[in-house]
Amino acid sequence: MRDTTAGGGVFGNREYRHLFAAQVVALAGTGLATVALGLLAYELAGARAGAVLGTALAIKMVAYVTIAPIAGACADRLPRRGFLVGLDLVRAAVVLALPFVTEIWQVYLLIFVLQSASAAFTPTFQAVLPDILPDEKQYTRALSASSLASSMETLLSPLLAAVLLGVFSFHWLFGGTAAGFLVSALLVVTSRVPRAKPNERTGVLDRIASGTRIFLATPRLRAVLALDLAVAGAGAVVMVNTVNYVHDVLGLADAEVAILLAANGAGTIVVALALPKVLDRLAERTVMTAGALVLCAGVAGALGLSLVDGSWAPSLVVWALLGAGAALVLTPVGRVLRRSTAESDRPAVFAAQFSLSHACWLLSYPIAGWGVTAFGFTAGWVALGVLAAGGTVAAFALWPRHDPEVLTHVHFDVPAEHVADAERTADGGWRHAHAFTIDALHRRWPDTAAVPAR
Repeated sequence: MRDTTAGGGVFGNREYRHLFAAQVVALAGTGLATVALGLLAYELAGARAGAVLGTALAIKMVAYVTIAPIAGACADRLPRRGFLVGLDLVRAAVVLALPFVTEIWQVYLLIFVLQSASAAFTPTFQAVLPDILPDEKQYTRALSASSLASSMETLLSPLLAAVLLGVFSFHWLFGGTAAGFLVSALLVVTSRVPRAKPNERTGVLDRIASGTRIFLATPRLRAVLALDLAVAGAGAVVMVNTVNYVHDVLGLADAEVAILLAANGAGTIVVALALPKVLDRLAERTVMTAGALVLCAGVAGALGLSLVDGSWAPSLVVWALLGAGAALVLTPVGRVLRRSTAESDRPAVFAAQFSLSHACWLLSYPIAGWGVTAFGFTAGWVALGVLAAGGTVAAFALWPRHDPEVLTHVHFDVPAEHVADAERTADGGWRHAHAFTIDALHRRWPDTAAVPAR
């Protein structure tokens, strides 16, 4: 592939510029759809709108958990550019159909199709970035930019929706969403997306499960899964409970809901801007586990606020802290996935991360929703704090302090060309060292204590 980085920096790469722009406009459209869906639910269900939205959110998570691994298994068999464009077109068609529904079950069906397309799009898109940005520093900056774009969408989409609602009916917001997906498709069409390296696995179930198996067999990826749990435990406080906390505990209005969510987004943005230089100096383990500790501190702060009936200024600090902790954990994840997998396995592993992380949210959302409703903020947030703390402790235990890419290991019964540079061991094996990832020839992580370096 030709060099497209002339012009300096990550945005000097033409392909990345187009894909980043596609991400931004699709995120903006998704934000508009979130506002419009809430209003549509109220139009159809009235007082039951909350239950409708809760069910739609559960459907979203089920789609993310189940569809992403299947999409990851197919990604290397399809032209990725055409696949991404097709998914954008599906999403545009679904949101254009939403204003015409008359029954709640139709909303549920369309939401499942929409979120299934998103569950296939996001990990495929994420797996493309390492291929077009092979330089680690540029890739790190791309991850930071993606995190920043997601945070800005949280802040700006509701404002854009408010402006549009001052002029149009909420049904027109779905048109804005569809336009975002269509522009995203156009930007992807005009970029050069390399085909995925073919995966050697042939069995359908083997291909679907391969990403999860790699996760569970790689110590640092097991730690990433634990950190996903910490993020979900702490993040549910913000995602699910902010509205009720502002109204029921602080006694404030809708405007303060937006301000508190903005504080959370601001914490994420500040960290996302600072992280590229930080990751030039510090290892991902240090940054991500520090982020998990920040998340635990944030949940502890929220719990303290619930015990004293809340206070506005400290609440802003706690919500910003939760945003900062999430950015510290999530922004470097792509770097960890890239160095933990062979190129041909990246689509499956990115899909597994997408699926497994949302499975953690599927656990934390009911605790934040039903638990807080039934037992109050203090009891519900204690349970979410247990999730965050448990994930943090597990991450420290699972991720070795010394975590080199190149590992010495011993093979028995592998192709001769793979051990051409190896030396014989006393028990008839072949010992050598290289950048180690779980794949067809390396199905278990080596016990580095038992395999001395040459």
